[in-house]
Amino acid sequence: MNKIYLLLLFFFVQNILAQASPDDAIQISVLTVGVADESHSLYGHTAIRIKDDFRGIDQVYNYGMFDFRTPNFILRFVKGDMQYFAGAYPYVDFEDNYRFENRSIYEQTLALSTAKKLALISALEESITGDDKFYTYKFIDRNCTTKVVDVINAVLQKDIIYKHDVSELTYRDVLYPYAEQPFFQRLGINIIFGAKVDEQATRIFLPFDLKNNLDQTEYKDKELVSERKTLFEANRVPKTVWWDSIYTLIFFLVLIVVVNKKAVTNGYFLFIGVLGIFFCVVGFYSFHKELLWNYNVLLFNPVYLFVAYFGWQKNRTALLWSSFIALASIVVYLLYMLNKIHLGIVWPFMVANVVLVVRGLLLGVGNDQVVKS
Repeated sequence: MNKIYLLLLFFFVQNILAQASPDDAIQISVLTVGVADESHSLYGHTAIRIKDDFRGIDQVYNYGMFDFRTPNFILRFVKGDMQYFAGAYPYVDFEDNYRFENRSIYEQTLALSTAKKLALISALEESITGDDKFYTYKFIDRNCTTKVVDVINAVLQKDIIYKHDVSELTYRDVLYPYAEQPFFQRLGINIIFGAKVDEQATRIFLPFDLKNNLDQTEYKDKELVSERKTLFEANRVPKTVWWDSIYTLIFFLVLIVVVNKKAVTNGYFLFIGVLGIFFCVVGFYSFHKELLWNYNVLLFNPVYLFVAYFGWQKNRTALLWSSFIALASIVVYLLYMLNKIHLGIVWPFMVANVVLVVRGLLLGVGNDQVVKS
């Protein structure tokens, strides 16, 4: 009887020691950082934390790093061949940085076996030292969030983490609430994006989207997230500037219409015409698929350059044709935009363009001094 008791005690102690092994004490978690007002922080941030109290390790693996000193930084970012890279640094520095920026930090601890933890650490180390350290950033398809999803799924050898709540929402619908303020930033984002962001949002690409889907993820018949913590709750008040609103845009467009000066009207046409050319050129120049096939050129149309020129030259026939094309483009744009979420912020341009083109057309046609082509 004593031998049996001692044998059971031996296996019990061995089991306790195995559970307390150093490798099993490793904690791996996904960190989600809150949003802020700057363009690079509008959508939050994702990183992975490795904590090992036994070895005194507490560091963060960050896939969203880039070098501002890169030659031709702005041009390369716009072109879409900007190289981002993964890096690792102490968690305390990570937290201090985002506390300073007053951005919340949320932690989700992953319930992984010791073998999977070690495999994930190995994959993370490879990502900061191997040949694949640098990657070409893509707004939807390859960013700090998608890289975290990819490395975890690769270690688990299955697409465990995926978008559970797929709906009819498009990527634009998902992005739209994030840039509520400031207004002109939201306007700029929505008019520079093309047709790709109007596709159905079927993949995880934003930090808080990953956070929400992790809470719905199961692995080996149990929740993948074993613990949730709020490491820092920011008391953030969104920055507001009195003039940064749609009312300012409406005011200036109404002012252009009311002033009713040919130089002012033509200056406006030149502005939106050049903007349209930029949208066309950048769509084919850039590797960012989000900028390709930008239908907003129907509103910010290069044809307005011809409207301005032929109106100034008093070329009746050319003015009629260019004005007709401009108005027809607005009609097509309106029909296409009826189910688009950003119709509510571009309609002032539509109204102003119609009023200015029709008024210029009526004045041009009714002027006896107009030269026939």
